[in-house]
Amino acid sequence: MSGLGNGLGAQPGGASAHARSAPLRVDAQRNLEHVLRAAREVFGELGYGAPMEDVARRARVGVGTVYRRFPSKDVLVRRIAEEETSRLTDQARSALGQEDEPWSALSRFLRTSVASGAGRLLPPQILRVGVEAEDSTVAGETGEAAGDEPRVPQQRQEAGTAAPRAASRQRPGPETGAEDLGAGAAELLEVVGRLVDRARTSGELRHDVTVADVLLVIATAAPSLPDAAQQAAASSRLLDILLEGLRSRPE
Repeated sequence: MSGLGNGLGAQPGGASAHARSAPLRVDAQRNLEHVLRAAREVFGELGYGAPMEDVARRARVGVGTVYRRFPSKDVLVRRIAEEETSRLTDQARSALGQEDEPWSALSRFLRTSVASGAGRLLPPQILRVGVEAEDSTVAGETGEAAGDEPRVPQQRQEAGTAAPRAASRQRPGPETGAEDLGAGAAELLEVVGRLVDRARTSGELRHDVTVADVLLVIATAAPSLPDAAQQAAASSRLLDILLEGLRSRPE
């Protein structure tokens, strides 16, 4: 704690000193909760490029208070991103455990995640990591030819250029954000991958839909609107349309 707190703790009378210092700890915890809540709201509305001053104003604390808890904006962004990635992973696990039907499990995960607003705080790097990780494994797991691989990685490379395809097969590293996101990102990709694989195998999910596509749906199907009821209605309608686009159709 700060020097002020240490000074109080050093005064005679252990019990009374503890009583005087306890409110500082409570206030600090309350400020932390306010800052984290405000950061989720601000970053959810404006993106991770929003300044720390906006977070402080929303939390109704001084910007110095924010920096005392988070010495740089990167530290705060990492904290929020890690928490939201963990929340999405829990939601994916819950869908796997509570739904026997593959399509119902995938739909449940998407609806829960979009309704929670977690998609607006999904780290942008994870979409790229998702694309590259799946691109490097799908062909090996399914034995498909290169021409049958998911379309998203193919759309990312320029016509006539082989380098991006070769690069996408490398182990994700700092340039993709995988190491920055840590084990939580890999865990999310693995659990969502199980949802996708099950739905693909059942024939209900289009064969070209990737984990990256599913995460992109989560990231885009939760618009930020000023009216809560309007936002919920818009999210539900948009997700209905996107889910129809993900479903396979009889040929």
